[in-house]
Amino acid sequence: MPYPEILHHGAVNGVTGSCHELRLNAEQGVLVDCGLFQGAEVSRGGASPLEMQIEFPISHIKALVITHVHLDHVGRLPYLIAAGFQGPIYCSQPSALLLPEVLEDAVRIGFTRNGEVVEKFIGLIRQLIRPIPYGQWHDLGESGLQGLRLRLHRAGHILGSVYVEFDCPVMGKTVPEQGRGVRAGKRERIIFSGDLGAPHSPLLPAPKAPYGCDRLVIESTYGDQLHEDRRLRKQRLQAVLERALADNGTVLIPAFSIGRTQEILYELEEIIHRNLNEEVAPNLRWKELAIIVDSPLAARFTQIYRELKPFWDAEARRKLRQGRHPLSFEQLITVNDHADHMRLVQHLATTTRPAVVLAASGMCAGGRVVNYLKAMLGNPKHDILFVGYQAAGTPGRDILTYGPRNGYVELDGERYDIHAKIHKIGGYSAHADQKDLLNFVKRMRKKPREIRIVHGDTEAKRVLQGKFVELVPEARVLIPHDS
Repeated sequence: MPYPEILHHGAVNGVTGSCHELRLNAEQGVLVDCGLFQGAEVSRGGASPLEMQIEFPISHIKALVITHVHLDHVGRLPYLIAAGFQGPIYCSQPSALLLPEVLEDAVRIGFTRNGEVVEKFIGLIRQLIRPIPYGQWHDLGESGLQGLRLRLHRAGHILGSVYVEFDCPVMGKTVPEQGRGVRAGKRERIIFSGDLGAPHSPLLPAPKAPYGCDRLVIESTYGDQLHEDRRLRKQRLQAVLERALADNGTVLIPAFSIGRTQEILYELEEIIHRNLNEEVAPNLRWKELAIIVDSPLAARFTQIYRELKPFWDAEARRKLRQGRHPLSFEQLITVNDHADHMRLVQHLATTTRPAVVLAASGMCAGGRVVNYLKAMLGNPKHDILFVGYQAAGTPGRDILTYGPRNGYVELDGERYDIHAKIHKIGGYSAHADQKDLLNFVKRMRKKPREIRIVHGDTEAKRVLQGKFVELVPEARVLIPHDS
C-alpha cells in the first residue's frame, strides 16, 4: 500500500463529526480533528451522542491536530483519550486557550458533573496541548512522526481556526541509504481545510490560499450555494431588527457560543454606535435597547476573545484604539445563573419590552435557546433570526423549513406550533460559500492532483465536485466514504 494514505473517520456522510487521518505508514499516523456527530448524523446507526466511541484503531496515532474548537471538530476528544490516546494535541495559540473551556463544558454536559473528574481530565488536556504560531513549520519528529512537518494557516472561520498543511515523506519501494521504505527525496504537500471562513467576517482576517499542494481535503458546507453580499449584512441586520422590534417583541438569535455570538455582538455594537439616538422601536432608542447574551459559555468565550485582541483583524484593532469596545459595550447584558435565565424567559415572553437575545445552541438542539423557543414560538410578536447553518435533523432546520408555513417543531419530545416570525440572514455564515471554496483552489500556484470533498450534504458535495472537475480537469476529484 502506498503511503502517505488519507483515511476518513467522520464528516463524509454530512457536515459533522470531522475526523481525518494522515497515515505515514503502518506504525505512524496523525489525526486531524476528532469531532462529534450532530443532528441527523448523531450516528450512522442511530446511537446517542453518549455512545460516540472511537470505532477505528488508534495504537499507531502519534498526534492530533485541531483545526478549531467547535464540537463537531473536537467533541469526540474525551472518547479518544478514554480509548488510550496520550499524544500531543497541536493547534493555534488562540485555540490552545479556547479548547479546555469547550471540552470542560462538553464533559460536564455529556459525561459527568463530578468536579474532581472534570478537573483531572481538563488538566490532562492542558498537558497535551502544543500551541503553534501561524505560518511556521513545525517538525513532528518529537511525536514519533519521523520526517513529517506541520504548518498552520489562518482559516477565518472562528478565532484560532486554521487549515493544516503537511509536508511529508512518500513511502514505497525501499531505498536503503534513505531508510526503510522511504523514496529518496520524494515528498508531498497535503492540506486539510478544516472549516474555511468567509471574507468580510467581523474580527477575523480572511483566509489566504496557499502556494499549492499535491492533495487537498476540503469542506463543502456551502458547496452548492452563494452567500448574500456579506458587506451589506449590517444593513440587513439593522433592517430586520427594526421590523421585528416594531411590535415590542423579542428577537431571538440562536448562536454558537464561540464565533457567531462574538461576531453578532461586534456588528450590533457598530449599529448602535451609528444610531444611538434613532428609534429602533416605538419610544425606544438604539442606545436603550437591551442586548442579552444568555449563555455562561458564550460569556466566557467572549471574555477570552477580548483577551485575544492581538489576533483580531486590523479594523477591530482600530476600533479599540478609538476607545470603542466591540465586545463589551454599555447595552450588553450577560445572564449566567439558571434561575435568572428562567425568570428572563418568562419576563420577555409575557411583557412588551423589546430586546435582542443571543442564546446557544446555534442549531437549537439543546441549551438555553430551547426554553426561549418553547415560550415564544407560539406568539407572532416574537421573531427568530437565524444567522448560521442549520444541519438536517436539527430543530433549527425544522423551524427554518416549517416556520414560514406556520408548521411545528418538536422540542424535547413535544410539539410546538410556530407562529413567531422566522428570518434568515445568509451573509453571516462563518463558512466559505461555493465561490470562496473554488477561489481557495483557483488561487493556488500549484494545483492539487487530488481533491477530496468532505463536510457537506450530498448535493453540496456533488455540485462542488462538478465545479472542481471544471476548474482543475487534471485532478482526481473524490467524494470519499468512511474508512
